[in-house]
Amino acid sequence: MASGFLRRPSALPMILTIMALLIITTGGTIRIFDAGESCPDWPTCFGEVTFMVSEDEQGQWYAENPDEIDSRGADYRYSTIEIFVEWFHRLLVGIIAVPILANIFYCQKNKEKWGGKVFLTSQISGALLLIQAVVGAVTVSLDNVDWSVALHLVLALSFTCSLIWQWLLMRRNEGDERLFHKVDENFLLNEGKRMGFIAITILILLIMGAWVASTAGGDYNQGCSVGLPEGWPKCNGDILPSMTGPGVLVQMVHRIGAALVGVVLIMGSMRLKESSNEANAPDIYCKCMEFATGFWLLNIFVGGLYIVLADIDSFPEYLSLLHLVIGVSSFLTAAFAYMLAKLAYPVGGGESE
Repeated sequence: MASGFLRRPSALPMILTIMALLIITTGGTIRIFDAGESCPDWPTCFGEVTFMVSEDEQGQWYAENPDEIDSRGADYRYSTIEIFVEWFHRLLVGIIAVPILANIFYCQKNKEKWGGKVFLTSQISGALLLIQAVVGAVTVSLDNVDWSVALHLVLALSFTCSLIWQWLLMRRNEGDERLFHKVDENFLLNEGKRMGFIAITILILLIMGAWVASTAGGDYNQGCSVGLPEGWPKCNGDILPSMTGPGVLVQMVHRIGAALVGVVLIMGSMRLKESSNEANAPDIYCKCMEFATGFWLLNIFVGGLYIVLADIDSFPEYLSLLHLVIGVSSFLTAAFAYMLAKLAYPVGGGESE
């Protein structure tokens, strides 16, 4: 295994990417258990380094730290599984810090071989992880206020993209001809911008989704009624409901935005297919955008199912996690296509920067 790694060092950023995706997934799992406030302090949980905190110990800690009592009140007690999910999420962030530091050290030591861009990207990944940890602490201290939850997700996706970018840079240096091709310069310029725009629009909707689903913004989840068709595709029984509160407004902005992004993805994929045929470009860009579109359309269905299967007192939170995972998959697939375009070899234009 070690000799294999030495033959292909790009395995390290790929392993780190997988770990980053696991961290994002565990973050979504916290939402399933509604455990975002189950560790009221940071980096410990109720002053302990483990997740085994009894109800009596929680009560004693709250009595000693009354300012830390969260939105559920002083009498609420978290279960072991709720505390474990939050604790495990933090543990993963701590674990990934070690190979991230090793990655920076390796890239610095082999800067001449891999180039300054790889070293810079490894540094950016390290900085993003550090900022992510700080924002995580702020999120805990503010009891999962909606904007901090959304920022937490954006930083996690930025961190993941930086690792994918490093992997692609290293694979390019290793001469991977399956990923990197000579492509018409005009195609890369025009369609590269289109792919980047699509990735950004998906990211914006993910931010809005995090806002809707955040613990501190739980009332937004209740903005529209539930069931079919009053809750979906309608909202409170109307296609265009009265915006009587922030919950309805955020819900409708998210729904309308999701539909618009779906249109952008479909139209963009069709246009990309035409341009790809005209430029005789490799089909990897079209395949990526088709997958991104498919993920997004599937996610619209899952989002609707989440409302349809809910009742007024509870939501099927496993669908909330699936909603997050599919949305992230759509964004990363579109972002991957954009990064590939940035690293392709423009015909007649030299190597892409």
